[in-house]
Amino acid sequence: MGGGFGGDEEKQGMILVDTSVWIDFFKGVGSEYQQRLHDLIAEGRDICLADVILTEILQGIKRDKEFEDVRSYLLEFRCYSGRGVDTFVKAAQIYRACSKKGRTVRKTIDCIIASIAIENDLEIFHNDMDFDLISECTT
Repeated sequence: MGGGFGGDEEKQGMILVDTSVWIDFFKGVGSEYQQRLHDLIAEGRDICLADVILTEILQGIKRDKEFEDVRSYLLEFRCYSGRGVDTFVKAAQIYRACSKKGRTVRKTIDCIIASIAIENDLEIFHNDMDFDLISECTT
C-alpha cells in the first residue's frame, strides 16, 4: 500500500480500487485519479473492489436508474470479501498499530479494506490519507 497508487506498478497484480477513486471516476471530476482509473480499465489491468467499497459507492447514489447502472457496472469487476473473523481482527490490529504510533485512522472501514487487501495481496489505488497512514504504521 502507499500513496495514491502505492507500490510497484510493474508487479502487475490485482489492484483494489478504493471508494475515493471510484467517486471521482463516476462524477467525471477530471482528477488525476479519475484519469488513471480510466487508463487502467482501458489497458485491461486487473482491477477489483471489496464488498464494503461496493456498499460505500452505492449508498451515496440518489437516483434509482443511476444506482442500477453503477451497480451493474461495478459487478463486472471481481469483488473481494473478508475471510471471516480474522479479517476484522486484523483490521483492529491495523488500527491499534496506528494508535500505538500516535496516529488516528479516521475511518474504521479503511482498516477493514486494508485487511482485505493484505489477505489477498492486493494493491490499493486510493485518494485517501487513511491508507497512507495505515501504510506508514504497518510497514
